[in-house]
Amino acid sequence: MATAAAFGGAALILSGCSSSSPADSDGGGGSLTVLCTVQEDQCQQVMDTFTAEEGITARYVRMSAGEAVARMNASKANPEFDVVYGGGADNHVASAEFGLLEPYVSPNADVIPEEFKDPDGLWTGIYWGMFGFCANTDVLESIGADVPQSWDDLLDPVFAGNIAMAHPATSGTAYQAMWSQVELNDGDQDAALEYFGDLHSNILQYTKSGSGPGQMAGRGEIAVGLIFAHDCIKFINEGFTNLETIYPEEGATFEVGAVSLIKDAAHPDEAKTFIDWALTPVAQEIGVATGNYQAPTNPDAEVTDDMVDRDEVAVLDYDITEAGAARDELTKRFDAEVAPQPKE
Repeated sequence: MATAAAFGGAALILSGCSSSSPADSDGGGGSLTVLCTVQEDQCQQVMDTFTAEEGITARYVRMSAGEAVARMNASKANPEFDVVYGGGADNHVASAEFGLLEPYVSPNADVIPEEFKDPDGLWTGIYWGMFGFCANTDVLESIGADVPQSWDDLLDPVFAGNIAMAHPATSGTAYQAMWSQVELNDGDQDAALEYFGDLHSNILQYTKSGSGPGQMAGRGEIAVGLIFAHDCIKFINEGFTNLETIYPEEGATFEVGAVSLIKDAAHPDEAKTFIDWALTPVAQEIGVATGNYQAPTNPDAEVTDDMVDRDEVAVLDYDITEAGAARDELTKRFDAEVAPQPKE
């Protein structure tokens, strides 16, 4: 059990598939297909850099984390992908529960801290990030609301129709929000669902993508988006200067974004080379180069001022394995008990 502690192309017929090299060439060094769940610009740069450095053509399909689990499970008998890159480790645990992953302990994993990797090699962390609120200060002023500082603040009727979050069945971001409430309620999943039932009346939309609510907030469509803080910071740096990043005062869980080898992958050797490379400082600094500010797990990778300072936020201790094992049932309950309810 891995417990995370609180801490101070070639014509590939796949929907949405991109390639880092011309479609009629595999670069002469083999190829692989990556299921990528980080931002699109980061996915593309990761594949381009890997291909340039290793001589292996990396193609990818970009999906949100929840969609990625469903897609892998649907193609389990004949896997479409070799590696899954990104998405919270709880999603990788859920994938392992479905029998979708193959253990692989990379020699480069030696430098990764224990709390950022599975001891059996089912997943290895490549970044981590904190959950938070992304608030549009102009919209807050227009509706007469203060900047929300806590989970309870979000329940204020002043926010009716002015909050968005992703659906936890499709988004690992939203599942982090759910699991934060589980932890805040001492493991009581019923209480966590009750919180989201209360929040439901203030939700304008459940998006498919975890970062979508931040974009909605930036455009002024809502007052608050529930997203990872590094995504909010990215949108601020891209011009949405009316946004503010808030870390809830009660605390929130953190995501350990991971990389894993897919069971029965068509290109296992290339996949292992990719995983080895993904754990290097060069690979983990691509986030910064593309304006994505997840903190790296490799202690030798660059850390910038745009990354969360873990000593200044309330971080909830949680068990990644437990969260991953509960994901399927908990998201189904959300879909049945929360999402379809009428708004009061």
